[in-house]
Amino acid sequence: MLSLVPTPIGNLEDITARALTALKTADAVYCEDTRRTRALMTHFGLAKELVRYDEHDPRCLEKMLERLKDGASIALVSDAGSPAISDPGLSIVSRARQEGLAVTALPGPSALTAALAGSGLPADSFVFLGFLPRSSGKRKKILSQAATLKKTVVVYESPFRVAELLSEAADVFGPDALACAAREISKVYEEWISGSLQDVKGALSRKSEVLGEFVVLFHPAKERANGRHHQA
Repeated sequence: MLSLVPTPIGNLEDITARALTALKTADAVYCEDTRRTRALMTHFGLAKELVRYDEHDPRCLEKMLERLKDGASIALVSDAGSPAISDPGLSIVSRARQEGLAVTALPGPSALTAALAGSGLPADSFVFLGFLPRSSGKRKKILSQAATLKKTVVVYESPFRVAELLSEAADVFGPDALACAAREISKVYEEWISGSLQDVKGALSRKSEVLGEFVVLFHPAKERANGRHHQA
């Protein structure tokens, strides 16, 4: 059995009881960074074989598949959040499905769902773009395509490019479109900035230093729906 196990995105208390059981009972835990996962395991008093999972190494995938075929229970984790959601995991899940091997995905911590729930923007239907390309032209093209759907658009971004992203989004959605920037979700310095794209961009520009990972959300509407479905 291959189990995709979400790990905390900030606060270690976010880990679920089921996730701890999966890690405790696994024959091996595959992870992005063995040092980071070892720290997590040590915190919860767990000791397991840790193996680095390399999404792009065919040998790693083949060895995992061989172990799964032999009946091993393998837990796959990323550094934070759920594997395969803008994190490594797709390759082994796809191969395991092709081979008819058992795969399960545990619910748990997710920056995507936390940001959607706390943004105040419509979340019944949305477009998740993950991390955008570094090219400004490519980013604006992707944002423009997503904007035509008139839904909330969600992007993961680093602190080094978030200001540029907001400028590009303002060109696409307009400066008065709704936006929310969630920084360091579930961590000590968690921060939410919401309003128009112009408001959010201005609030970040006034900071002397911008740190932490961001989830940035946009919606073409110019006012909130007050709990009702709102058409832009």
